[in-house]
Amino acid sequence: MKKMNVLGALLASSALVASAESSAAQDYGSFDGVTVEAKLIGGQQYEALYGRIAEWEAATGASVEIISKKSHFEIDKEIKSDMAAGTTDWCVGSNHSSFAPQYEGLYADLSDLVPAAEIAAFVPGNIGASTVGGELLMLPRAQFDVSVLYYLKSNYEDAERAAAFEAEYGYALAVPETWDQVRDQAIFFADPPNFYGTQYAGKDEAIVGRFYEMVVAEGGNYLDEDKRPIFNSEAGQRALQWFVDLYEAQAVPAGTISYVWDDLGQGFASGTVALNLDWPGWAGFFNDPDSSKAAGNVGVAIQPMGSVTRTGWSGHHGFSVTNDCANQDAAVSLVRFLTSEESQLAESSGGSLPTRSAVWEANVAAAQAGDDPFRAEALAAFVAGAEYAFAVPPVPEWGESTNIVFPELQAAIVGDKTVEQALNDAAEAVDELMRESGYY
Repeated sequence: MKKMNVLGALLASSALVASAESSAAQDYGSFDGVTVEAKLIGGQQYEALYGRIAEWEAATGASVEIISKKSHFEIDKEIKSDMAAGTTDWCVGSNHSSFAPQYEGLYADLSDLVPAAEIAAFVPGNIGASTVGGELLMLPRAQFDVSVLYYLKSNYEDAERAAAFEAEYGYALAVPETWDQVRDQAIFFADPPNFYGTQYAGKDEAIVGRFYEMVVAEGGNYLDEDKRPIFNSEAGQRALQWFVDLYEAQAVPAGTISYVWDDLGQGFASGTVALNLDWPGWAGFFNDPDSSKAAGNVGVAIQPMGSVTRTGWSGHHGFSVTNDCANQDAAVSLVRFLTSEESQLAESSGGSLPTRSAVWEANVAAAQAGDDPFRAEALAAFVAGAEYAFAVPPVPEWGESTNIVFPELQAAIVGDKTVEQALNDAAEAVDELMRESGYY
């Protein structure tokens, strides 16, 4: 699995190119009386950016009507419904590198609509992952995602607790380096229903993505080179058993099988979860006393190892412009504004990772200056974690396959099926999907 050398890529970028692009991008055009309809992802870590839309409206004379704001899973279903019904004349849509291959024909090729110097200011790997079939289908926002480990520091500062753990498990209590250690510690820390060792998203693409990265960490994969499902392997069984063990031990909340990202964020911020694998956009929220009971007690570390490598499911969010948009120039202007250097500086200040080279440099410089120790710790963990980043299989059927697989994973977690049976049933159904899609 190829790793993404984020730090190397950003430091190799040309500051002169980024600076020139930033200056050139200040004029977003004039679109008096134009209304741009948008379908955007909603959720705590995404909302701050939308507050800047008023600045674009004031500068261009246009207005933005957000006609839908939902989780990406719900937005995805709505967009596919629009495509089936032929109602795709809205203009701007939230997109994601994992979802983009599914929307054939929906979005415009931005390489024809955005200056080349501006595109060059993004981290090349993010632009590559935004390109499908040779077309640049979205501009990345400051939401590059790879998950690392957030933890409550107080659990590692109690000598009596440390001695009890070592007596039970035979090794010293420390921030976990492996997923086996996460399981041990989560079970040890748990005191349901008042406190839980960890949690995980348990439905939709969220649980399948987590399972996928655990399979990779165990030395397996989701599909082979011919696009045949191979997750029903020994590596897959070890990966799924990890989820089962935690659920059976009541080390995770009983409702975890219905959780998605906002549930996890609020759960860790409640101060009642010891260990939490999560995205960078939550960092500022977790350590803000106005939003989090865990503030001041949050540590951040690189994601743990499986049997073979570290987990690293990753991707990034962005914005796309529909081919059917009646005011495409205005829509492109809005997307450029939302992904501009200034917007990425503002969005990444909350903890999310940028996708522009110059903004990465600014974040690294600020962290190195030492004015915010928590931000420095978090950024260092994410830079290290990004070295292990890998995307989902680049096939349009990824999303459809996750709808097949997640109920089977749930069935194993709650004990309705054995791990082996659930994975075999899921693989059989995905095999049928890939055969019908003509891969073999």
